[in-house]
Amino acid sequence: MEEVLDSHDALGLAALVRAGEVAPAELLEAAITRAERLDPRFNFLAHRLYDLGREAVAAGLPDGPFRGVPWLLKDLNTHIAGELTESGSRLHRGHRPAVTSELVTRIRRAGFAIFGKTTTPEFGLTGTTESTLTGATRNPWNPAHVAGGSSGGAAVAVAAGVLPAAHATDGGGSIRIPASCCGLFGLKPSRGRVPMGPSRTEGWGGMSVHHAVTRSVRDSAAILDATHGAEPGSRYVAPPPQRPYLDEVGRDPGALRVALMLSPFSGAPVDAEVIAATRAAADLLAGLGHVVEEAAPEIDFAAIAESSFALMASSVAAECEDRARALGVTLGPEWLEPTTLEIVGYGTMTTGRDFVRGNNAYQAAAVAIARFMTRFDVILSPTLTTLPPPLGRIGLSTGLPLQDWGQLVGGFTAFTGIFNGTGQPSMSLPLGTSAQGLPIGIMVTGRYGEEDLLFRLAGQVEAAAPWAGRRPPL
Repeated sequence: MEEVLDSHDALGLAALVRAGEVAPAELLEAAITRAERLDPRFNFLAHRLYDLGREAVAAGLPDGPFRGVPWLLKDLNTHIAGELTESGSRLHRGHRPAVTSELVTRIRRAGFAIFGKTTTPEFGLTGTTESTLTGATRNPWNPAHVAGGSSGGAAVAVAAGVLPAAHATDGGGSIRIPASCCGLFGLKPSRGRVPMGPSRTEGWGGMSVHHAVTRSVRDSAAILDATHGAEPGSRYVAPPPQRPYLDEVGRDPGALRVALMLSPFSGAPVDAEVIAATRAAADLLAGLGHVVEEAAPEIDFAAIAESSFALMASSVAAECEDRARALGVTLGPEWLEPTTLEIVGYGTMTTGRDFVRGNNAYQAAAVAIARFMTRFDVILSPTLTTLPPPLGRIGLSTGLPLQDWGQLVGGFTAFTGIFNGTGQPSMSLPLGTSAQGLPIGIMVTGRYGEEDLLFRLAGQVEAAAPWAGRRPPL
């Protein structure tokens, strides 16, 4: 039965279930068997919820588009009432929320069988999935290297073939970074597209969003069809699509105007192999009839860098202080990793005025990029500036001073975070491979609310340069 997991995407597995060729229980047990065999090597499981999955299958799964397909949730701000949500942190060890996330309700309604939660760095704060609580999550393409973060556990589970798609979140690149590191498709939706509640309806000042990492473009589209839309109390909602996103995959995108951006706004250096892979992707798009021109928006990067850190640090500080107060403890190294403690310290010194200035800086950047994109339909760039680095360099327990750590992580992920602040949809395409066999993701970013165009383009690229057969040598 495990070979079925290798030969079908999530929609393909659901089709087998509908046809009566496989049973949901068989798919679930195949995924559990593979997870148990591979987790000791790659460390992607934060919590095993096998009995919960089995009970859901036995009770009868809803007749949704993914009925019978196994599913893993990221262990960060995504709750099942009564089950652990520890967010990669000792501060949240043993935390069992009383509420179920609206996104989980929609995932269940789609027919998925949830059987576990995947690893994340503490509070999703870095581009690698390493934590004191759960250990290091390793890249299946080369276990000495990072799997990306903060949805590294999800990406490893999918890349290793445990399941064809898994839940992920993105507050500064956390869907696109691990998708790039692990050779997957990863789309960050527009702000306000996917529910965040019920306990909150935005995260990190609107920078954070939920969706998935997948093998196929069509799975990503169909999952977004099943999960998008307003929830009670939504502060804002992305514009509704004209038709189902799944219908966009395979639809002609037309001749697009593509801005090729080879240098990040920070000016961080980009590896030659990454540049070469991005230029090859630009040539591919040109060959498909798109008009590619080297160009980039002009923004105040210094203001943006300060803004993103102020928004993130103050949000994390508030969360940690509230949790510590509830536990009756004092925050210290027995509760938080060294870099997290420094981030919390920075956040406690951030004022309301700093938060407002940060929000204003992002609004200014959003306007500048929106004006730029009246001339272009999409921006093509690398997803990351380098290949996945070795483990141990950009985690939260390296002992580096905060500024030095920030420069390392910010240099690695220099292309991704700006589009969290502007709220635009952005995707990583698994198009490149380095000389040493590590994946290289290529990022394409669209205008706010235009996931439909990204899915049309991604479907065209996937058909022209298929990646389904490209798997790590397990």
